[in-house]
Amino acid sequence: MTLGFAGMTTLLLALKATPLPDQSFLDPTRIETEQGSVLSEWTLRGVRSEQVPIDQIPIQLQQATLAVEDARFYQHHAVSPRSMFRALLVDAKSGHVVEGGSTITQQLVKNLFLSQERTITRKVREGLLSLQLELHESKQDILTQYLNTIYYGHGAYGVGAASRLYFGKPVSELSLAESAMLAGLPKGPSIYSPLLHPEAAKDRQRLVLNRMVQVGALTQEQADAAFTQPLHYHTAQDPTASAPYFTHTALEEAKDHFHISSDELYRGGIRITTTLDPVLQQAAEHAVVSTLPKGSSIQAALVAIDPQTGAIKAMVGGKDYATSPYNRAFAERQPGSTFKAILYTAALQHGWTPAEQVNSELTTFLYDKSKLYTVHDYGEFYAHRPLTMREALARSDNVYAVTANLDVGPQTVIDQARKMGVTTPLQPYPALALGVFPTSPLQMATVYATLANGGYRIVPHTVDEVRSSFTGSVQQFGTEKDKTRVIPEAVAFQMTDLMKSVLGPGGTGYKIHQYMHGPAAAKTGTTDTDAWMVGYTPKLVCAVWVGYDSNHPLSLDEEHLAGPIWAKFMGTAQQRLPSDWYRPPLGLEKRVIDPVTAELATKNCSTTETDYFTPGTAPKEFCSLHAEQVPEEHQVEKTPWWKKWFWR
Repeated sequence: MTLGFAGMTTLLLALKATPLPDQSFLDPTRIETEQGSVLSEWTLRGVRSEQVPIDQIPIQLQQATLAVEDARFYQHHAVSPRSMFRALLVDAKSGHVVEGGSTITQQLVKNLFLSQERTITRKVREGLLSLQLELHESKQDILTQYLNTIYYGHGAYGVGAASRLYFGKPVSELSLAESAMLAGLPKGPSIYSPLLHPEAAKDRQRLVLNRMVQVGALTQEQADAAFTQPLHYHTAQDPTASAPYFTHTALEEAKDHFHISSDELYRGGIRITTTLDPVLQQAAEHAVVSTLPKGSSIQAALVAIDPQTGAIKAMVGGKDYATSPYNRAFAERQPGSTFKAILYTAALQHGWTPAEQVNSELTTFLYDKSKLYTVHDYGEFYAHRPLTMREALARSDNVYAVTANLDVGPQTVIDQARKMGVTTPLQPYPALALGVFPTSPLQMATVYATLANGGYRIVPHTVDEVRSSFTGSVQQFGTEKDKTRVIPEAVAFQMTDLMKSVLGPGGTGYKIHQYMHGPAAAKTGTTDTDAWMVGYTPKLVCAVWVGYDSNHPLSLDEEHLAGPIWAKFMGTAQQRLPSDWYRPPLGLEKRVIDPVTAELATKNCSTTETDYFTPGTAPKEFCSLHAEQVPEEHQVEKTPWWKKWFWR
């Protein structure tokens, strides 16, 4: 017995002499924007807590916490054998883990120094560190740290953040009823959340109040009065982080791409430099909120990418992360006519030119020798004349698209889609041309980036660099090796030039051109349940989707919501990232044609379009309807031989 006493004394002296480990919450994992401003500071379970002095925490909240979590906190020394024995009896009676038996000191140690793994080794360390903590700090300091560290749900750590989240007030102003509600949350923040499960939360509040009566902190009358007091919950946005959809994506990417373990993120000391541009992110969020109708359950997603590097500059995954954290930037929905950018990219590489004409009228196609497919244009509006590719893109003509699809071959189009970034399932059907096979806004942004950067497939990403203060390692995202040419530069330019017409007079995006501050290439897309707009400038690609999570059909007004969101955002982006417009690559031939005949225009042609052709593919004949005078741009200058000699 003497040896045991001597051994315990030696252990306690050693623990007293040994400094406590660094506290992880003092050096959190930090997620930063590309400019270095802090988006969020994370542990594995969320952001840092708001620190509140103990004299600002109501005594009733302290008593409620002690009553339900550790009634003998001021009597035991770090570990409570009585609580552990009681927990074992309750767990055995229930057949599963109901109570953990941990004291407040043990819970604090787990939050400050240890991972959440359940092993005997960790439990032993927990006990020793708990003893050490009580040797180094007073009970009052431990309770203060506990109340400022424990998780209360919805991203709120500590009573300060929890009070503002749930009740919209400083913790010092909490009532007994509110204090009892908060004190019941740490046992199961998601189970007892009053925002998600109000009945379970009230049951938990009753249990807390009853425990306060049992330990003598309240009378039964006070407990009953507090239980019947109405509670008014605050509906402020979840304080998880700025740009929450983006931030959570970046956190997962850091774990997957840079092989950062959850334990490393939890312990802190990690600096994650993201690709986010705060100005563009704010513009994206504003565009979504200001455009979607108030009170509607309709949702939206927006993804903006640097086409040169694949860096995601802005991301919105829904209207409100607090009520719906599901990131719709990754949701697979029918892209509609935005898929035509892929189709015509394939067509231009397989014999089609901008001057190719297809008659716009209700058409039934024969395919696979015996199958029939009838194509309808939106609203049954047909031009009832041959259209060029530029006109077909601007009007979003479906007959032209299906004709091109069947001519070059659906499998060829699928192969092109794969090269440009579509990874979702596609089938070689005529309707492939109309975007009936679901894909995500992020994939469509990747597709259009190959056109915006001159033909290179990029890898979209949210994290540029990860630094560890513990190991000193620095990991960076390698952009150059991840760029692969998949489209000829000339074809990328042709598509860019053709899609400028979507925002021009007669184009499906013309109504939103007032938001823009310069040229852009884009394509609209509409299905019964999805509205899209995807487009770009030389420095930024943006994909927008609007629809219902339930696939509820869109109304006529809702079908046109994606365009304004896209244009409001891209108008800001043009001011934020000014750039010169594209120049045609060497070798392309610029021609002015009459779209009615698809022949070279003359001075008498009232309507013309300017297109670019690869060598040998441009029209050679002048307009047969207006062939009286050849315009200057088509006249061949007869230069004297001596000028050719001296000025060549």
